[in-house]
Amino acid sequence: MTTAENTAAVEKGFARTGASLVRDVSLPALVLHRQALEHNIRWMQDFVSNSGAELAPHGKTSMTPALFRRQLDAGAWGITLASATQTRAAYAHGVRRVLMANQLVGTPNMALIADLLADPTFDFYCMVDHPDNVADLGAYFASRGVRLNVMIEYGVVGGRCGCRSEQEVLDLAKAIAAQPALALTGIEGYEGVIHGDHAISGIRAFAGSLVRLAVQLQDSGAFAIAKPIITASGSAWYDLIAEEFEAQNAAGRFLSVLRPGSYVAHDHGIYKEAQCCVLDRRSDLHEGLHPALEVWAHVQSLPEPGFAVIALGKRDVAYDAGLPVPLLRYKAGVVPAKGDDVSACKVTAVMDQHAFMTVAPGVQLRVGDIISFGTSHPCLTFDKWRTGCLVDEQLNVIETMETCF
Repeated sequence: MTTAENTAAVEKGFARTGASLVRDVSLPALVLHRQALEHNIRWMQDFVSNSGAELAPHGKTSMTPALFRRQLDAGAWGITLASATQTRAAYAHGVRRVLMANQLVGTPNMALIADLLADPTFDFYCMVDHPDNVADLGAYFASRGVRLNVMIEYGVVGGRCGCRSEQEVLDLAKAIAAQPALALTGIEGYEGVIHGDHAISGIRAFAGSLVRLAVQLQDSGAFAIAKPIITASGSAWYDLIAEEFEAQNAAGRFLSVLRPGSYVAHDHGIYKEAQCCVLDRRSDLHEGLHPALEVWAHVQSLPEPGFAVIALGKRDVAYDAGLPVPLLRYKAGVVPAKGDDVSACKVTAVMDQHAFMTVAPGVQLRVGDIISFGTSHPCLTFDKWRTGCLVDEQLNVIETMETCF
């Protein structure tokens, strides 16, 4: 960061590079640990590449262009996003291939994408799952003189978007063929909505049906490109999708694309549990992902014995998939910083900007102490922040990363 950029960051209330996290940074703060972050980016890229697939990490997790650039530089095929406005933000920061794993609905959103497609270097794909959307897209993009790449979304009953039967997929392909402004370029699904006692077999079957449908569509000449895209995978079951795509030789006829996103920061909750399951299923994977994301906050009040109020709340950290997890306590201003284990403490509730925490026996706190907290579900922690601090092993800020929510 240049001197001018550093000054601008400080004026915005962001941490300057070189600042000590325990001495110089206004808290609460979103903290990313460089070593874990770099490990995660490298680990997932290696996993996907070794599976014969391409990686298009879901950018909605962080909406942090500095992370997009690191993922692309590490070998990612493109960035997955969920909306037209997210796509515009990514494009503004240099992303030139976007897989929008969602339907493009509404004329203003279509206009936004059509404007971006005026750039011939921009490669864009979106999903369709209904004839109404196909007709609307076909009419709008024809009026703009632009051809839009679309992929058919295949879903499951009770799940999110997507055609609910194989016949619906085949019928929708015919509707797309009737629209000269649309090009059918692949098929997509999302397995993360498959739950229950038989989730693993259900996910394998779902991936198999995606490949089977892709073969049918290709054999019928429905695709507009020689090597269509076949894509699935969230952040919990990517290993199963990769195995099924590879086992059915999807990479031989199709471009297999996996889309996990939360791996980049990982977490101390639902994705930590999911990663343990991946490692149990794959004995060849000797090391998994590392939590890179924390939120740091001060002890604000000690109003009763065994009870602390932390200056951290719903405005600062995810709480939908588990409450923040206390990790380490640091003494404010003490450098070099050495954290004390406070994992025996427990957050019991969060309000807008306060967290209630029981203090474990033997843990001595004072007002002003700093506590690092792990999170569950990184998507809903990132979106609460305009900037995060990337820190080194000495807890010095080496980069501030702005988000684009």
